Amino acid sequence: MAKTTVDKDLRRIIQLEKAAVKVSRRNVNLGLGVLFLFAVWIFASFQSSGIDEGAILIAAAIIGGYMALNIGANDVANNVGPAVGSKAITLVGALVIAAIFEASGAIFAGGDVVTTISKNIIDPNAVANRSVFIWTMMAALLSAAIWVNLATWIGAPVSTTHSIVGGVMGAGIAAAGFAAVNWPVMGAIAASWVISPVLGGLIAAIFLAFAKYFILYKEDKIAASKKWVPVLVAILVGVFSIYLMTKGLKRIWKPDIELALAIGAGAFIIAYGLVKPAVVKAASKLDNRRKSVSDLFTIPLICAAALLSFAHGANDVANAVGPLAAIVNAVTTGSVAAKVTLPLWVLVVGAIGISVGLVLYGPKIIEIVGERITKLNRVRAFCVALSAAITVIIASTLGLPVSSTHIAIGAVFGVGFLREFIANYGKSKLMKGATGNNVSSMNVAPSPTIFEKTVKRKLVRRRHLMTIVAAWVITVPSAAILSGLIFFGLVTLF
Repeated sequence: MAKTTVDKDLRRIIQLEKAAVKVSRRNVNLGLGVLFLFAVWIFASFQSSGIDEGAILIAAAIIGGYMALNIGANDVANNVGPAVGSKAITLVGALVIAAIFEASGAIFAGGDVVTTISKNIIDPNAVANRSVFIWTMMAALLSAAIWVNLATWIGAPVSTTHSIVGGVMGAGIAAAGFAAVNWPVMGAIAASWVISPVLGGLIAAIFLAFAKYFILYKEDKIAASKKWVPVLVAILVGVFSIYLMTKGLKRIWKPDIELALAIGAGAFIIAYGLVKPAVVKAASKLDNRRKSVSDLFTIPLICAAALLSFAHGANDVANAVGPLAAIVNAVTTGSVAAKVTLPLWVLVVGAIGISVGLVLYGPKIIEIVGERITKLNRVRAFCVALSAAITVIIASTLGLPVSSTHIAIGAVFGVGFLREFIANYGKSKLMKGATGNNVSSMNVAPSPTIFEKTVKRKLVRRRHLMTIVAAWVITVPSAAILSGLIFFGLVTLF
């Protein structure tokens, strides 16, 4: 009895210590985040020296920094989460790689011109008045930042692009009425809520099924790996070559699709020639097990995470600094422009803010994406990364408005639901087809039919599915309502 009491007391002490560490870490992170915003305040003060409305510029810079923090905390996890969940890289390593490549993409490939009205969702003439324009952009930026912050708190990876779109729409309606909104564009954005995750999930599931059928379920997995892993890695290299041109570098260089495809094909051929002997050599030293084969995807997976982060930084930093650049231009020039030059200091605020937000608050969403939605090994994570790049290329070619966040999360769900389907209905048939042997001779229990009453395995956590889908659906309207309220508040106060 005494021992049991002591054990309970020890458990309580351990729980209290863990809670204390968690609270302490949360307070430290909050303090560092506030310190970053204070540094932005000081930095913006020097930039606004001698400007009549310098206080507005400083306030906008702080809000832009706050938005950048939230992008880093929420959106970047989609790029590195699968690699972390599959144990291809540690959390610390992922944070370092993502921070470096996000900042590099933002600074070196972020471009020097941004549109002031995100996605052309409202008529620029409706907010041509300089003061109205400034408050519209301020409200849009602040509402988007608050919404992404809330989504991070509840553990839902959301699209920061959709958040800023909702913010611009809400403030635009508050400023000029519903007629100012380009509703066909909004309809296309709403369609992307379905297009992005479904397309990403299907492509990821197809590649995972291919890997299982042609490699993992073969009796001689080493021979199958020597044959097909170089092909998959070469596909990754070719796809990412196209991906970087269509997304990662499009703000500084945008070749036509024919040239991009030609470069991608060349990259595939070169990569296959280089990877083939390396894989053959590495595979010869491995055991004939699935886990050993999975190790062959480690380096390609890390490279994919780095390239996804670079492309994300090059594009999504505009979500943080686009409205900020618009406000800076309006304050400094006294006019409203459809496109503005992006000052280097504004770009730096966005790039550093994304990296700081990632390091301070990114681990929570990284854990959800990489581990909690479904279990990821390196083959599954590889399929997620490959799907993310391919889906963006297809969407860009067809002119479909898709969200990179929705694509990546949809791909994670895609591999999870495929695993679930195979586990419950199709594993024996798939293995039989892959090996050419009778399932009973392999000591594999036949899978139950759909009509049999049995407990089905659930390899995708429904709670996360419902939370994420709900957050996606309400992102635009929530950001819009919040933005409209903030706009009315700003106009009333100032």
